[in-house]
Amino acid sequence: MTTYDVVIVGAGVAGNLMALELGKAGKKVLILEAGLGVPDNRAGYMDNFYLSLAKTPESPYPPLPGNGAGGKPLFPLPDPATEAAPRATVLMIGKKPDQSYLVQDTHGSVSNPQGTAVRGLPFASTYERVAGGTGWHWLGTSLRLVPHDLTMQSTYHQFTDWPVAYDELSQLYGEAEAAIGVSASVAQQAPLESAIGLTYPPGYAYPMGPIPTSMVDQAVSTGIGTMMIAPDAPAHPEQYPVFVTPTPAGRNSEPYQDRRVCAGNTNCIPICPIQAKWDPTVTLGAALDTGNVTILNQAVAVDVKVDAQNHVVGIDYLSWTKGEGGKIQSKPGTAIGTTYVLAAHAIENAKLLLMSNGKQGVANRSDQVGRNLMDHVLYLSWALSDKPLFGYRGPLSTAGIESLRDGAFRSFRAAFRMEIGNEGWNFAIGDPYTSATDFINGLNFSGQNAGNQRLGGLALVQKLNEIYTRQFRIACLFDQAPQPDNRITLDPTLTDGLGLPRPKIAYGLDDYTLQGFKAARTVCSAIYREMGATEFTTDQAKSVADHVPGFFAFDGFNYQLYGAGHIMGTHRMGTDPDTSVVDGNQRSHDCENLWIVGSGSFPTVGTANPTLTIAALAIKSARDILSKL
Repeated sequence: MTTYDVVIVGAGVAGNLMALELGKAGKKVLILEAGLGVPDNRAGYMDNFYLSLAKTPESPYPPLPGNGAGGKPLFPLPDPATEAAPRATVLMIGKKPDQSYLVQDTHGSVSNPQGTAVRGLPFASTYERVAGGTGWHWLGTSLRLVPHDLTMQSTYHQFTDWPVAYDELSQLYGEAEAAIGVSASVAQQAPLESAIGLTYPPGYAYPMGPIPTSMVDQAVSTGIGTMMIAPDAPAHPEQYPVFVTPTPAGRNSEPYQDRRVCAGNTNCIPICPIQAKWDPTVTLGAALDTGNVTILNQAVAVDVKVDAQNHVVGIDYLSWTKGEGGKIQSKPGTAIGTTYVLAAHAIENAKLLLMSNGKQGVANRSDQVGRNLMDHVLYLSWALSDKPLFGYRGPLSTAGIESLRDGAFRSFRAAFRMEIGNEGWNFAIGDPYTSATDFINGLNFSGQNAGNQRLGGLALVQKLNEIYTRQFRIACLFDQAPQPDNRITLDPTLTDGLGLPRPKIAYGLDDYTLQGFKAARTVCSAIYREMGATEFTTDQAKSVADHVPGFFAFDGFNYQLYGAGHIMGTHRMGTDPDTSVVDGNQRSHDCENLWIVGSGSFPTVGTANPTLTIAALAIKSARDILSKL
């Protein structure tokens, strides 16, 4: 049996970057990947996307839903009990256990001592289990955290601090931006220094120049000008600036890493058709090219084996295939190394640790494994401009409003960033289909056909051109509070196709996070008024009354819960082994030769999309491992 220097579980953002760093240093690395390997080209995945009626983030990737062929139901979701590597998908959110891999703990709404809280919500973010991981369908947003994101306790007396200094993280960001290939301009980001404290090392320049902003971004920027707002008035009358900033992006503005320049496709989520957007398969290929890295696909890790001294001595896994009729066949194996890295995913890392050691758990002296599950929960609003904006041209999002990511308000409510969408109302209501159906059939699901007109021919074309060219949306992503009761446990009865327990999710929002929703709604509506746009964001009162999963009421408004796909927490970093799972290098406090990496290590959410920080911390962890080896 081969003994490797490092065994890594998971071929995603963190796992592949670490494998590349270790492989370049001459270390022998084995990657265990639960899902299918990287296809020879992405044409098959593109076909899946084109043919899918529901263009969800997961639509290109296996396992796929049915398409209604042979008289079968449209969109029959794969039964997680029959899949070797099932995953969470948008179409599964809030569904019953035979259709949802994540088992939802549905205890009802409760109140907490600090104010109103909402419990029993379905967790609304999703992920992949194929080689390349969820990075296949990321947007490419490559924002840095700001200094106060790391010092929430010290600065605002909220939550906890990170065990990482910002100066070190800032240097690591530069290396991660080079590894990914980030397009941006330090000069364009400069206004954020005074607004939220974002800084760069002296003389730093991004690997590539910025991606051009969309016409939608330009219209919003012009429309709001030098806007100031007091989102929390009258109790807190402090005013904050609101302005548009181009978004650093992990896609090519010029040839880079032998990959093409962005061609402006608007389907960055779920897949870039020309690989102008970086994804983890790029790094995986480079890691394999070192000659020191081996990947074993379709190998699901099932047990982290430890000895009496809590030293990891191997990782048991099941290699699986699908036979006739989709029947799963598997055989066991054990991966042996000197050092071990869990880089599966925030949910999958926690699940593996909890089901190890005869379900007694590993690396969990703190009882924090699986706890503090977080997301950049999202408030979505949408409006119709008074003039054409011509969305659907260029990447899905090229700019946002970042100036509200930090401020004194963080002592009592969540901060948020605002992503300006370039895909009309696709995310908001399912356009262009919904509006077209309304005007063909005399309906008004979109809110734009109040007279229930029925149109055809040239009149229909003119009407749709008039509204599609003026649609835009803003999504607000919050730094959700970490809560120990938001957690992953092992379901006691439900299993997947390999007989492994499924993750059971208990999830909700506390008052700190909910107050962020209130402020975001105030800001979005003010922006639309300042621009002269007509807001169409709907109060989903009927859905709340009908107890539709994912809707909740707060402060007189009924919200739909959206996830950003930014799954964090479950094995938090910290300096105290009694209250955290890993240290600042993502090394287990309990098992000296085990690193548990990825966004699960984040002790707080912060205000930046997590991929760049995952990458930066992966580089830091790889170097820590090299120093130990």
